[in-house]
Amino acid sequence: MATRKSSSTTTTTVLFEDMLPLMANKLGGEGLIKELCNGFRLLMDKDRKVITFDSLKRNSAAVLGLNDLLDDELMSMMREGDIDGDGTLSEMEFCVLMFRLSPELMVQSQNWLHDSSS
Repeated sequence: MATRKSSSTTTTTVLFEDMLPLMANKLGGEGLIKELCNGFRLLMDKDRKVITFDSLKRNSAAVLGLNDLLDDELMSMMREGDIDGDGTLSEMEFCVLMFRLSPELMVQSQNWLHDSSS
């Protein structure tokens, strides 16, 4: 996490290292998907079987230790991944979002697709 100060305010910026390409290389495609599904289950609402704003807020702090995320940042994550507009993230939406947030992994996926069709 990085903190920037200006004359009157302090802005906290959360920086994440993209570990998905390393995981993909180590685990392979199937293993990576399994781990993404495990991550989804850690963040999901256990009753509804989807990630809700409340489950993301609660579990990102309790399970992942990301206590400094603001509600606006969490809502932004939800909106970015919510493909069907229902206000929640399904397992598929979560996995797609994780791939979209990893530019290097997207390039690797395109290369794998190209190689498999050759």
